[in-house]
Amino acid sequence: MNKSNIHPKAKIEKNVIINDFCTIEEDVKIGQGTWIGPNVSIFNGAEIGENCKIYPGAIIASDPQDLKYKGEKTKVIIKKNTIIREYVTINKATKANIETFIGENVLIMAYSHIAHDCIIHDNVILVNNSSLSGHVEIFEHAIIGGVTAIQQFIKIGAHSYISGGSLVRKDIPPFIKAAGAPLSYYGVNSIGLARKNFNNNKINEINNIYRLIFQSNLNVTQAIKKINKEFKKSKEKNTITDFIANCKNGILKR
Repeated sequence: MNKSNIHPKAKIEKNVIINDFCTIEEDVKIGQGTWIGPNVSIFNGAEIGENCKIYPGAIIASDPQDLKYKGEKTKVIIKKNTIIREYVTINKATKANIETFIGENVLIMAYSHIAHDCIIHDNVILVNNSSLSGHVEIFEHAIIGGVTAIQQFIKIGAHSYISGGSLVRKDIPPFIKAAGAPLSYYGVNSIGLARKNFNNNKINEINNIYRLIFQSNLNVTQAIKKINKEFKKSKEKNTITDFIANCKNGILKR
């Protein structure tokens, strides 16, 4: 007999395994094939996709730690094949019709915290004790090292790598490594890109773009202008220039 407290109106699909001592509230949806370990709490507003794994002690869709929150009906959406390890906490959003969002194939390691209104895109990895303040957005295939703290409203670019123990106060452009204190540009994430099947020509193109941004005498505005003039159109170039153009926090230093 299962010893969990599962609300009878929770929408739980086929082949879901729920271990003992879990709490699952009424307004919860769980996709088929998902595994939920013991002592997991899933509160109202959680929508969990297919084939996810949620390990013991995780808390999903708890109220945001924000004094502006007045009990609005908000959500946490977690897409398929995502793994949430032990004692992870994920807060729901602060305003109605807004959601905290976790994409597909995301790995969130033990003791990490994802605050209200964050957006985590597909294939992101958060290493143990990563701590995200509200409204953080992390793009595809980024890796956040352990014990990293990310300030609210920060954006982390696709395929970037942030070293463990970092304090992130500026936006991190795509395809780069960030390390040191204060957090600085440490080159292009060449190994990570090669593992994702970027060829040498693409990696060299990215390197050349970032040489202008971080290793020339140009400021960022001048560098972007020169990049747009001298480099051919490509997905990678557009990803970099569009990200920087939309930065509201400024980017990290060289």
